Amino acid sequence: MPLKNPYGDFEITEPQALRALAHPVRLAILDRLQRHGPATATGLSPHVGATPSVVSWHLRHLATFGLVIDAEGTASKRERWWQAAARGFRFELPDDAEGQAAGRQLRGEMFARAAEAPQQWLLHDEPRLDAQWRGVAGVSDTRFVATPEELQQLEAAIEELLAPYVRRKDDDASPPDARIVRMLRYLLPEPGDDPATS
Repeated sequence: MPLKNPYGDFEITEPQALRALAHPVRLAILDRLQRHGPATATGLSPHVGATPSVVSWHLRHLATFGLVIDAEGTASKRERWWQAAARGFRFELPDDAEGQAAGRQLRGEMFARAAEAPQQWLLHDEPRLDAQWRGVAGVSDTRFVATPEELQQLEAAIEELLAPYVRRKDDDASPPDARIVRMLRYLLPEPGDDPATS
């Protein structure tokens, strides 16, 4: 598993792995394992909308690409425990047509999953927060002008800035009043020469 990023995320490079993950149940399984730790297919089933046997099949499929592994210290003859191989994952669109199609398919599934997150947060999580946490939550919609190289530099700078906070969960150095915060970041370049946008 190559880890060339400051978060320690799993880096997906194979089109087959991109396509494998571009499935709503598999994305839900991986998300659940990353957020809540090791689980069995039976334990995951009610959270991902599939039967334990279907979840088990999807887990084995994810394991062929190294995205999930057997959970350490949970050996059981009756149930197989799984864990995410890393806290997150990332990918870049490959250069070839097959890779591009697989990457776009995965992006589509990820956008669909993330689309509900803010509304769910507003309905279920925000009302349970105290005023201080409600005050620092927010959303922004900023447009700016940049080259592809500048955008890569900006993304790298943001990741370097966030990395100590992302890794805090593992090294148990969190201050007592800290809690998990989710940041959804979209970089959506606009096609400036598209006649439909002028």
